Amino acid sequence: MVATVRCEEIANEKFRSLMINEDWLALEHEVKEDVVRNFGRRLSSILDNFLSEHLYDAESVFFEESVRSSKRQQFLLKALQLVHPAFILQLGHLRVKSLERFKTQLEQSLSRGEAFAASVCTCSESCIIEFAKGCSDSAIRHANWDASKVYDKLRRDIEAHVSSVHNDKLSELKATYEKQIAAALAEPVESLFEVGGSETWASIRKILKRETDVAISCLSPALSGFKLDQDAFDRMLQNLKDYARSFVEKKAREEAGKVLMRMKDRFNTVFSHDSDSIPRLWTGKEDIKSITMEARSESLKLLSIVAAIRLDETPDRIESILFSRLLEGTISISSRNSDNADSVDPLASSSWEEVSPENTLLTPVQCISLWRQFMAETDYTVSQAISAQEAYSQSNNWLPPAWAIVAMVILGFNEFMLLLRNPLYLLVLFVVYLFGKALWIQMDIPGEFRNGILAGLISVSSRFLPTVMDLLRRLAAEAQGNPAPGTSRTSQHVASQSFRSQVNSPNPVSSSVPSSSVSSNISTENDYERNNPLIIFIN
Repeated sequence: MVATVRCEEIANEKFRSLMINEDWLALEHEVKEDVVRNFGRRLSSILDNFLSEHLYDAESVFFEESVRSSKRQQFLLKALQLVHPAFILQLGHLRVKSLERFKTQLEQSLSRGEAFAASVCTCSESCIIEFAKGCSDSAIRHANWDASKVYDKLRRDIEAHVSSVHNDKLSELKATYEKQIAAALAEPVESLFEVGGSETWASIRKILKRETDVAISCLSPALSGFKLDQDAFDRMLQNLKDYARSFVEKKAREEAGKVLMRMKDRFNTVFSHDSDSIPRLWTGKEDIKSITMEARSESLKLLSIVAAIRLDETPDRIESILFSRLLEGTISISSRNSDNADSVDPLASSSWEEVSPENTLLTPVQCISLWRQFMAETDYTVSQAISAQEAYSQSNNWLPPAWAIVAMVILGFNEFMLLLRNPLYLLVLFVVYLFGKALWIQMDIPGEFRNGILAGLISVSSRFLPTVMDLLRRLAAEAQGNPAPGTSRTSQHVASQSFRSQVNSPNPVSSSVPSSSVSSNISTENDYERNNPLIIFIN
């Protein structure tokens, strides 16, 4: 009894001393902050000091051996319970440090371009070894504490991080190649829809296959580094193919939304330009009807192209139906209740026979609506061209109609024969013609009528008599040999010849005639000739 009581007192006293021991408190504080180097050695040393012969063993040496050993074991168990949380903290810090080291090493390895699976294997193995080394360093000689739970926690954390990075890298890889496909398909597909040739969908299918094969050939080696199972590998490739197809379908739906604008642009381009892309001049020689049919045919071809998605190479009759019903025939929607099924208009439907609903971009009814709107908006262009052609023909046709010429020849035969028998009449008519032309030029008849018919008539009537008198006065002056007011034509001609000889002469003295006088003479001559065509002709 004395040994039991005394040994227990000694053990309790040493335990209280351990709780307030400076070395232990310092170690406990350090392990709360971070990983402690030589943790196991330092903690073992502290426990050894309290269990050695200098402390518990030294004071309980004279008591019963069995009692002394029993109380010593109890003291050790209590001491281990006291320091065990510090040991767990040490392992927790080691786990966190190992996980952070793993993340850093994995990121560096991937940034160097190494394969994902190989990088994960190398980095995880290195970190587990490092963690095991830290656990060994933290172990104490007095207890065989199990660190397997911390090991398992570390492995789960590594696997969770690997899964997260794995998904992120695959998503990043997928986004990269999807962006590559989108960039490779966007402009070619848009240009093909804009051109709208007969081989549009065949060209789109060819481009889609080519760019998809290029992307898959680049993606396959990149995926091999992830060591995916065959199902996951095939699923990734199929997802990329599906994305490429959906991208083209998206572009097709966008084009279907602006097909009316494309049709009008195509109509204006074909209608207003010839085969050499030169703007047309409506001179009356063009066949507006055939040009209009050609422009409408090209526009209708655009409508048939975007009416449905044709990536599966399934034949359809959309183009032939549209051309036969909208361009070559009339739009007549028959009743679906008709007894004869063949009489039902194929455009009186909400779907195409050979096209599935998911591949339908424009239903037959929508095509009719778009075509009617297109016709209404392009009829004005055609009418303007017809008006321009008629205006050009009228402005360049000074002769009367052919029937009028024939009538004049038949009805005026006697008058023609009279003129042929009396040449003097021809001279009189010629003089009248010259006089009339002189009046036309002198009075500037087209210029007078620019401001309106009424204003032109008033101006011409007010100037007619003075102009006639002026022309007669000049004609009389010329007939008498007196020059009309102003410089005579002869002197003007001499001055002009003198000026030309002075310009061509090498003698500098002869070039002393003032240029102002020469230019004045030339100007006077030109004005005189322009204003007096009748007098010039007589001279």
